[in-house]
Amino acid sequence: MKTDKYQRRFYRDWSRSKDLHFTHIIAKETDLQILTNKPLDKKFVEERVRSLRWDIEHYISKDHRFLTSLKPIVVELGAPQIVRDMNEAARLANVGPMASVAGAVAEYLGKDLLKAGYRDVIVENGGDIFLKTSRVRAVGIYAGKSKILNKLKLRVRPKDTPLGICASSGTVGHSLSFGCADSVVIFSKSALLADAVATAACNRINSKEDMQKALEFARGVKGVTGAVVILKNSLVTWGDIEFVDKI
Repeated sequence: MKTDKYQRRFYRDWSRSKDLHFTHIIAKETDLQILTNKPLDKKFVEERVRSLRWDIEHYISKDHRFLTSLKPIVVELGAPQIVRDMNEAARLANVGPMASVAGAVAEYLGKDLLKAGYRDVIVENGGDIFLKTSRVRAVGIYAGKSKILNKLKLRVRPKDTPLGICASSGTVGHSLSFGCADSVVIFSKSALLADAVATAACNRINSKEDMQKALEFARGVKGVTGAVVILKNSLVTWGDIEFVDKI
């Protein structure tokens, strides 16, 4: 759940890549950073974002539970595909459907760009990423209060993409969280699932003793391929995770 107050995505200053074209797009609460191997058709992206938002907002106007519920709900069989996909991700993570909204928009838009002929596509939506790359990339983690483990970088290999990389934090940003982890990062082929599981895992962390349990929860969700949990100066990981200094 978001506030109406704009927060500058200062972590984006670290993510520019010389071989990619950068575009920044804002549509209401949707604030996107998009990197592509060739100049972006901004009008196409803006139209797709408006269409995706309309599908979600129109459904919410008929069923307000989709916006407010903190648990999975039953949605109509005729609901838009993005609504059904968000709710399925929420069901697997046992959270409300809006916990996957940022990952959903990032993935749907990223796949649209791939279909439109872009080779390298990185769509970042409030810390949630859909990524398809033809070369090795480094993805940074911003973990707010963690002085030792802040600004870690993860290696992403082309063979592992398309990939969703989504983060949740109890100390950074303005999303609703019931936990206090500085950062929980989840990897999955589905950015929707990564987003929902990151929220659910972060909600489970209120002390250092909770970190391993949250990691095991994420590990137990089918479709999750990796996880990183950071709390102050402690870190636990699972999956094929590789930290790097630079690419």
